[in-house]
Amino acid sequence: MSTALGTAASPAPAPAPVRRRRRVLPRLLLGLAALILLFSVVEAITGATELSSPGTIGAALGLAVPIGMAGLGGLWAERAGVVNIGLEGMMILGTWGAGWAGSQWGPWAGVGMAVLMGAFGGALHALATVAFGVDHIISGVAINILGFGLATYLAAATFVGVPGGGTNQSPPIPTMGTVTLPGISTAMADLANQDIFFISQVAGILGGLTTNVSYITILAGLLLVLTWWVLWRTPFGLRLRSCGEAPYAAETLGVKVYRYKTIAVVVSGALAGFGGAYLAIVAAQQYREGQTAGRGYIGLAAMIFGNWRPGGLAAGAGLFGYADALQLRSATAVHALLLVGAIALGVLAFLSIRRGSPVGAIVLGAIAAGMLAWYLLTDEVPPQFAFMTPYVTTLLVLSLATQRLRMPAADGQPYRRGGGR
Repeated sequence: MSTALGTAASPAPAPAPVRRRRRVLPRLLLGLAALILLFSVVEAITGATELSSPGTIGAALGLAVPIGMAGLGGLWAERAGVVNIGLEGMMILGTWGAGWAGSQWGPWAGVGMAVLMGAFGGALHALATVAFGVDHIISGVAINILGFGLATYLAAATFVGVPGGGTNQSPPIPTMGTVTLPGISTAMADLANQDIFFISQVAGILGGLTTNVSYITILAGLLLVLTWWVLWRTPFGLRLRSCGEAPYAAETLGVKVYRYKTIAVVVSGALAGFGGAYLAIVAAQQYREGQTAGRGYIGLAAMIFGNWRPGGLAAGAGLFGYADALQLRSATAVHALLLVGAIALGVLAFLSIRRGSPVGAIVLGAIAAGMLAWYLLTDEVPPQFAFMTPYVTTLLVLSLATQRLRMPAADGQPYRRGGGR
C-alpha cells in the first residue's frame, strides 16, 4: 500500500526540453546578402570594382585552399585532443613531395606523394605526443623545424643537376586541368561588367566561383564536406570527438583513445600535405623553398575563428584568402577595404550595445572610427601595409571572435591510459 502511494505521490519526470534547431541556412544567406550589399555600397562610393570582380574572387578561392586544408588538418587533430602547430612543417613536406613526384610522373602523382609526406609528419607528431606524451607545442615546433630542414636536404639531393631544378626549386610540374561551367561563367562575367548595383556584385562572385576552378580546389571542397559528415554524423566521428572532450570517460566506454588520437593526427598531416600540393602544383607549378609562407599558422587561425567546425573554418579561410588576393590585385581596393571594415565594425559595435556589451561596443567603435579616419585622410594604402593585410586581418578577426569560442575540453591535455581512474 505504501509502495503504491509512494508511486502515486512521486512527481512525474519532467519532459525533456525540445531543442529548436537553428536555422543555419537562412542566417547564412542573410549574412551573405548583407556582405554583398556592403560591397555594393562601397564600390559605388569608391569605384573600386576589384572588391567583387571575378578575378579577385577566383584568386581568393585559390588562396583559401591551402589555408583551409591546413585548418582542416588542425580541426581533425584538435577534435581528438591533440594540438598540432606542426601543420606548417607538414605542409612544407607536402610541397617537396608534390614537386618531386609531380615533376616526374605528373600532377596527380604529386598530390599522392604530398599527402604521404604530410601523413609522415603527422605520424611523427602522433608518435611524440600520443605514444610518448611529449608536450604538444614542443613536438609541433620540432616538426616545423624538421619539415623545413628535411625538405631543404631532399631538394638539394633530388633537384640539383636536374633540368629546371636546383637547391631551392624543383623542375616544372605539368599543368593540372581546371573546370569552367560553360555558359554560366561567360554570362556572369558579362553581367559583372555592366555595373548594376548589387546584381553585378553577385555576378562577379558567381563568376569567380565557376571559372577555371582547379580539380584540387573541387577536391578540397569535397574533403570539407566529408570531414563534417565523418566527424558529426558517424559513430567513428563521435568516438574521435569524445577523445578530445573527455578521453578518460571515453576509455571507460571502450573507446581505444590512443588509436583514435593517432588516426586523427595522421589524417591532420595528410590534409596539411594536400594543402602543400596545391601550392606546388596549382599556385606555382613547382616546388619552391619557403612557398608555404606561414599558411600553416594562418590555417590554425582560421580553425579557431571557425570555432573548431568545418563551416566556420571555411569562412575563415575564405576571409584570409580574400584579404591576400586583394593585396595582390589592387592597392586601390585595399584602400576601399578600410571603408568596408569601418562600416562592418560600426554595425558590430551597434549590435554589441543592443546585447548589453558596452566595453566591446567601445572597442569596436574606436577601431571603426580609426579605420574611417584613415580612409578619409588618405588616398592610398602604403604597399607595406597592403602586404600585411592578410596578417592584420587574421589578428583582428581572432581578437573579435574570442568571446564566442569553445575549444574541445581536453584539447592539448596529456592522456595516459587508466590515468583518470
